[in-house]
Order: sequence, then structure tokens, then C-alpha cells
Amino acid sequence: MTDYVYILECADGSLYTGYTTDVGRRVAEHNAGTGASYTAGRRPVELRYVEYHPSRGAALSREHEIKSLRRDRKEQLVPDDDDRVCVVFDP
Repeated sequence: MTDYVYILECADGSLYTGYTTDVGRRVAEHNAGTGASYTAGRRPVELRYVEYHPSRGAALSREHEIKSLRRDRKEQLVPDDDDRVCVVFDP
């Protein structure tokens, strides 16, 4: 099973970071209002960044690291082009 860390851009412009094993399913849950209480009131959300990780522990550690970043540092991870998602593999 592959583990992912992702960043969503919410309708209000805020950024949300999460962990999942199925990015497509998780984004759909966020857009349905069942993903997280934070995103439920900030829909629709758009996937902006994904990292692949070799283990759940590595992904959860990275999620915590990204959540600890200031917004300007998170924005450096997200590509400028609105129709692209940056994907990073961390072996």
C-alpha cells in the first residue's frame, strides 16, 4: 500500500495538509463534506500537492512537518500553475 501526504487548497484560499492511502477517494470525501471538519465549511477543495512515501510512519512524520510550516513555506511546495499538482516521491 502506498502512503501519501497531500495539500488541498480550500475555496477560501487556505491550505489543508493531510495523509491518506487513496488520494482520489480522500479529495472526494473532503468535497462531500465528510473529509475533515476544517474542509467541510471551506468547499470546494482542490488538490495542489502530493508526496509518495514508503511507509505510513514516514508519511505521518512528513504530514506533521508540513503542518508545522508557516504558510509562505507551504506555498513554496504548491506549484504556481493553477491546473497542476506537484508530485514528489520520497524513497
